[in-house]
Amino acid sequence: MVDRVLFVCHANLCRSPMAEYIARRLLAGRAVTVASAGTDAVDDLSMHPHAAKLAVEAGGDPTGFRSRRLRREHLVGATLVLTATRRQRSVCNALAPAVLHRTFTLRQFGRLASAAEPTQEPVGGLLRAAVEAAARARGRLQPAPGDADDLRDPIGGKSADFRRCAEEIERSMRPLAVLIGTAG
Repeated sequence: MVDRVLFVCHANLCRSPMAEYIARRLLAGRAVTVASAGTDAVDDLSMHPHAAKLAVEAGGDPTGFRSRRLRREHLVGATLVLTATRRQRSVCNALAPAVLHRTFTLRQFGRLASAAEPTQEPVGGLLRAAVEAAARARGRLQPAPGDADDLRDPIGGKSADFRRCAEEIERSMRPLAVLIGTAG
Protein backbone atom coordinates (compact mmCIF):
# COMPACT_ATOMS: atom_id res chain seq x y z
CA MET A 1 0.00 0.00 0.00
CA VAL A 2 1.36 3.40 -0.98
CA ASP A 3 0.83 6.25 1.44
CA ARG A 4 0.20 9.77 0.23
CA VAL A 5 1.19 13.21 1.53
CA LEU A 6 -0.88 16.17 0.35
CA PHE A 7 0.57 19.68 0.65
CA VAL A 8 -1.92 22.56 0.71
CA CYS A 9 -1.37 26.29 0.36
CA HIS A 10 -3.44 29.20 -0.96
CA ALA A 11 -2.96 29.20 -4.74
CA ASN A 12 -0.87 26.04 -5.33
CA LEU A 13 1.76 28.12 -7.13
CA CYS A 14 4.57 28.54 -4.58
CA ARG A 15 4.64 26.90 -1.15
CA SER A 16 2.79 23.64 -1.74
CA PRO A 17 4.52 22.91 -5.08
CA MET A 18 7.93 23.62 -3.52
CA ALA A 19 7.01 21.32 -0.62
CA GLU A 20 5.89 18.65 -3.09
CA TYR A 21 9.26 18.65 -4.89
CA ILE A 22 11.31 18.86 -1.70
CA ALA A 23 9.35 15.96 -0.19
CA ARG A 24 9.88 13.84 -3.29
CA ARG A 25 13.63 14.24 -2.82
CA LEU A 26 13.61 13.67 0.94
CA LEU A 27 11.28 10.67 0.79
CA ALA A 28 12.82 9.04 -2.30
CA GLY A 29 12.90 5.28 -2.01
CA ARG A 30 9.92 5.14 0.33
CA ALA A 31 6.45 3.92 -0.61
CA VAL A 32 5.12 7.46 -0.34
CA THR A 33 3.64 9.66 -3.06
CA VAL A 34 3.24 13.40 -2.79
CA ALA A 35 0.82 15.87 -4.33
CA SER A 36 -0.33 19.42 -3.75
CA ALA A 37 -3.39 21.64 -4.07
CA GLY A 38 -4.55 25.13 -3.13
CA THR A 39 -7.56 26.22 -1.12
CA ASP A 40 -8.14 29.13 -3.51
CA ALA A 41 -6.25 27.85 -6.54
CA VAL A 42 -7.21 28.39 -10.15
CA ASP A 43 -6.83 25.06 -11.94
CA ASP A 44 -4.14 24.51 -14.58
CA LEU A 45 -1.66 27.35 -13.93
CA SER A 46 2.11 26.91 -14.10
CA MET A 47 4.23 27.09 -10.99
CA HIS A 48 5.62 30.53 -10.08
CA PRO A 49 9.01 30.96 -11.86
CA HIS A 50 10.98 31.39 -8.61
CA ALA A 51 9.35 28.26 -7.15
CA ALA A 52 9.99 26.35 -10.38
CA LYS A 53 13.69 27.20 -10.19
CA LEU A 54 13.85 25.80 -6.66
CA ALA A 55 11.93 22.69 -7.74
CA VAL A 56 14.64 22.05 -10.33
CA GLU A 57 17.28 22.49 -7.62
CA ALA A 58 15.39 19.88 -5.57
CA GLY A 59 15.82 17.47 -8.47
CA GLY A 60 12.40 17.85 -10.05
CA ASP A 61 11.09 18.87 -13.43
CA PRO A 62 8.29 21.41 -12.92
CA THR A 63 7.47 21.84 -16.62
CA GLY A 64 4.42 19.56 -16.34
CA PHE A 65 3.20 20.99 -13.03
CA ARG A 66 -0.30 22.48 -13.07
CA SER A 67 -2.09 24.05 -10.12
CA ARG A 68 -5.27 22.49 -8.81
CA ARG A 69 -8.00 23.63 -6.49
CA LEU A 70 -8.37 21.61 -3.31
CA ARG A 71 -11.24 19.12 -3.37
CA ARG A 72 -12.63 16.85 -0.69
CA GLU A 73 -11.41 13.71 -2.49
CA HIS A 74 -7.81 14.98 -2.38
CA LEU A 75 -8.05 15.16 1.40
CA VAL A 76 -9.85 11.88 1.97
CA GLY A 77 -7.27 9.99 -0.08
CA ALA A 78 -4.29 11.43 1.83
CA THR A 79 -2.49 9.70 4.68
CA LEU A 80 -1.05 13.04 5.82
CA VAL A 81 -2.18 16.57 4.98
CA LEU A 82 0.37 19.36 5.53
CA THR A 83 -0.77 22.95 5.09
CA ALA A 84 1.16 26.18 4.79
CA THR A 85 -0.99 28.01 7.37
CA ARG A 86 -3.47 27.47 10.18
CA ARG A 87 -6.17 29.00 7.97
CA GLN A 88 -5.60 26.37 5.30
CA ARG A 89 -5.59 23.64 7.96
CA SER A 90 -9.03 24.89 9.06
CA VAL A 91 -10.30 24.89 5.46
CA CYS A 92 -9.14 21.27 5.05
CA ASN A 93 -10.84 20.19 8.27
CA ALA A 94 -14.07 21.95 7.30
CA LEU A 95 -14.04 20.39 3.83
CA ALA A 96 -13.34 16.87 5.13
CA PRO A 97 -13.75 16.58 8.93
CA ALA A 98 -12.52 12.98 8.87
CA VAL A 99 -8.96 14.21 8.15
CA LEU A 100 -8.71 16.24 11.38
CA HIS A 101 -6.27 13.87 13.11
CA ARG A 102 -3.95 13.67 10.12
CA THR A 103 -3.93 17.36 9.16
CA PHE A 104 -1.22 19.69 10.44
CA THR A 105 0.56 22.81 9.35
CA LEU A 106 3.93 21.91 7.89
CA ARG A 107 5.85 23.73 10.62
CA GLN A 108 3.66 22.20 13.35
CA PHE A 109 4.23 18.70 12.00
CA GLY A 110 7.99 19.31 11.83
CA ARG A 111 8.02 20.18 15.55
CA LEU A 112 5.84 17.22 16.45
CA ALA A 113 7.83 14.75 14.34
CA SER A 114 11.03 16.00 16.02
CA ALA A 115 9.53 15.19 19.42
CA ALA A 116 7.86 11.93 18.38
CA GLU A 117 8.88 8.53 19.62
CA PRO A 118 8.94 6.17 16.64
CA THR A 119 6.92 2.99 16.58
CA GLN A 120 9.18 -0.05 16.45
CA GLU A 121 6.73 -2.22 14.52
CA PRO A 122 4.58 0.02 12.36
CA VAL A 123 1.20 -1.34 11.37
CA GLY A 124 -0.40 0.05 8.23
CA GLY A 125 2.69 1.65 6.71
CA LEU A 126 5.61 3.82 7.73
CA LEU A 127 3.89 7.12 6.99
CA ARG A 128 0.83 6.13 9.01
CA ALA A 129 3.10 5.19 11.90
CA ALA A 130 4.89 8.54 11.64
CA VAL A 131 1.57 10.43 11.64
CA GLU A 132 0.41 8.51 14.72
CA ALA A 133 3.72 9.14 16.51
CA ALA A 134 3.53 12.87 15.75
CA ALA A 135 -0.10 12.99 16.89
CA ARG A 136 0.89 11.39 20.20
CA ALA A 137 3.59 14.07 20.61
CA ARG A 138 0.87 16.76 20.37
CA GLY A 139 -0.04 16.12 24.01
CA ARG A 140 3.55 16.58 25.21
CA LEU A 141 4.36 19.90 23.52
CA GLN A 142 3.14 23.37 24.23
CA PRO A 143 1.25 24.98 21.35
CA ALA A 144 3.31 27.40 19.29
CA PRO A 145 2.61 31.09 19.90
CA GLY A 146 0.63 33.18 17.41
CA ASP A 147 1.46 32.57 13.78
CA ALA A 148 4.60 30.47 14.47
CA ASP A 149 2.94 27.54 12.68
CA ASP A 150 2.34 29.57 9.51
CA LEU A 151 4.72 29.43 6.57
CA ARG A 152 5.10 32.92 5.12
CA ASP A 153 3.90 33.28 1.53
CA PRO A 154 6.78 34.46 -0.69
CA ILE A 155 4.47 35.63 -3.50
CA GLY A 156 5.36 39.15 -4.53
CA GLY A 157 8.82 38.73 -3.08
CA LYS A 158 12.26 38.28 -4.56
CA SER A 159 14.02 35.03 -5.37
CA ALA A 160 15.67 35.15 -1.92
CA ASP A 161 12.23 35.12 -0.26
CA PHE A 162 11.34 31.95 -2.15
CA ARG A 163 14.66 30.38 -1.16
CA ARG A 164 14.05 31.19 2.52
CA CYS A 165 10.59 29.62 2.23
CA ALA A 166 12.02 26.49 0.59
CA GLU A 167 14.65 26.22 3.34
CA GLU A 168 11.91 26.44 5.99
CA ILE A 169 9.92 23.74 4.16
CA GLU A 170 12.97 21.48 4.10
CA ARG A 171 13.70 22.09 7.80
CA SER A 172 10.11 21.16 8.58
CA MET A 173 10.18 18.05 6.37
CA ARG A 174 13.47 16.58 7.62
CA PRO A 175 11.99 15.27 10.91
CA LEU A 176 9.34 13.36 8.94
CA ALA A 177 12.04 11.74 6.79
CA VAL A 178 14.00 10.84 9.92
CA LEU A 179 10.89 9.48 11.67
CA ILE A 180 10.00 7.31 8.68
CA GLY A 181 13.61 6.13 8.44
CA THR A 182 13.66 5.24 12.15
CA ALA A 183 10.39 3.33 11.94
CA GLY A 184 11.61 1.40 8.88
